[in-house]
Amino acid sequence: MSRQTRRFPVHGANPLWQLYRTVSFWKVVKNFAVIQLARYTPFLSWKNWLYRTFLRIEIGEQTAVALMVMMDVMFPELIKIGRNCVIGYNTTILAHEYLVEEYRLGEVRIEDRVLVGANSTILPGVTIGEGAIVAAGTVVHKNVPPGAFVGGNPMQIIREGTASQSNEERTT
Repeated sequence: MSRQTRRFPVHGANPLWQLYRTVSFWKVVKNFAVIQLARYTPFLSWKNWLYRTFLRIEIGEQTAVALMVMMDVMFPELIKIGRNCVIGYNTTILAHEYLVEEYRLGEVRIEDRVLVGANSTILPGVTIGEGAIVAAGTVVHKNVPPGAFVGGNPMQIIREGTASQSNEERTT
């Protein structure tokens, strides 16, 4: 299934050049400051509080967002992360993409018990199903089925799974 994004055409210069016509300058400044603070915060409960309180990210209980994770600076409120997930070191989660003649916005939904490996990039408009595992360095450009193990660039399904399996059962 393809990514679910809303498209917004622009005229004249590319949309990134027109950035502050699409999102408030002060919103970006606030989001950038909060994200930078959260990237270096070693306390997971504080980090999740920052995300929920100042960025309006939905983030489930016992979810661990590792050091240096970069949340979308312009539209973080489009990010939804379930319970008991691990988002690996230096992962980037984007809810927007600016192209030459349009920009696109899409909700990112990471369901419960998902493991996202370090240095992954999650593009706008994707859902990562419950219990899925995303290998380190993966570019998630389409939906990930529940319980699947995916990896690579372009992302490939390495092994199908079921959401009812625990991560330990799938790796043995």
